[in-house]
Amino acid sequence: MKPFYEDISGRQGLQSFVAYELEVPAFEFKWHYHPEYELTLIVQGSGKRLVGDNHENFGPGDLVLIGPSMPHTWVSDPLEKECRAVVVQFPESFVQSFFQFPEFEKAAAMLKESRQGLVFPGEHPARQMLGDLAGLNAAERFTRLFSILEHLSRQRWEVLASEDFTPATGGGNETRINKVCRYVHRNIDRRFTLEEVAGLVYLSEPAFCKFFKRATGKTFSDYVNDVRIGRASALLVSSDFPVSAIAYRCGFENMSYFNRIFLRKKSINPKAFRERFFRIKESPTD
Repeated sequence: MKPFYEDISGRQGLQSFVAYELEVPAFEFKWHYHPEYELTLIVQGSGKRLVGDNHENFGPGDLVLIGPSMPHTWVSDPLEKECRAVVVQFPESFVQSFFQFPEFEKAAAMLKESRQGLVFPGEHPARQMLGDLAGLNAAERFTRLFSILEHLSRQRWEVLASEDFTPATGGGNETRINKVCRYVHRNIDRRFTLEEVAGLVYLSEPAFCKFFKRATGKTFSDYVNDVRIGRASALLVSSDFPVSAIAYRCGFENMSYFNRIFLRKKSINPKAFRERFFRIKESPTD
C-alpha cells in the first residue's frame, strides 16, 4: 500500500512550525509521509507503531522523531477507547539555519539520523518538556522546541527503519565511497560485478574490498544485500507486485537466495513480512 502525502504547510499558516495535542478514541491506520520532521509523544494509548519497514509495539511515553518523507503511522489496539498524543511538525528550513552553530552540532547530527526514524527509550525530562509545548505562546514554543531538540541529542536513541529503506540522500558526493554507494542505488535492479564497481574508484578488486570494509564496517556484498532488501521491503508494503517480481526488480536472480537473505536480514520471510503489514492495517493486535 502506497503512503499518502499529508499537507502540513497548509495548516501551518504564519507559524514557524505546528504543535498540537491530539485526542481521539483510537489512532487509526494512516500510512502517510510529509516533508517535515515530526516529533510525537504518546501520552495515552497502545498498539503498533510502523515507521518505514519497522513494526513495533508502542505504549504511553513512546517518543519518536521522524525525518522528512519517511512513511509512518500509529495504530491503536482495538480495546483502546481514549488516546492522546502531542505532535510537533517542523520544516527543514526551520532548523537549517542553526546547523552552522557549534552549539547545535549534536542536534544537527541527530536530525540527520532521524531520516530513518528514532525512538528515545527510558525516562528523561524531554517528555515533560514536550507535553507542555502545545499550551505555550508562540515565542515560548519556539525556544522550547530548540531546548527539546538539544536535550534529546544528548540522550540514547534507537534507529527504527533499516538504513536502505529509502534512497540515500545528502552531500559529500565527491568522495569515493559515496560514488560507489550512489552507483549501487542507481543500478540495484540489475547484476553488476565487483570488477565493474571497483573500477569506478580506480582500485583493484582486493584493494576495493579492503577500502569498502574499512569505510563502511561491512563487506561490499553485504552492503548490496542491505540495499536490495531495503528496496524489496519498501515494494512489499507499497505495491501489489508478486514477491517474485519484487525479487527480480531488486536485482535477485534466484528466489531461494532472495528468501534466504530476506529471512537473515528481517528474521521473517518476504510473504509473511507483507502479510504482517496488512494484518496490522486491519487488526493491530496481531
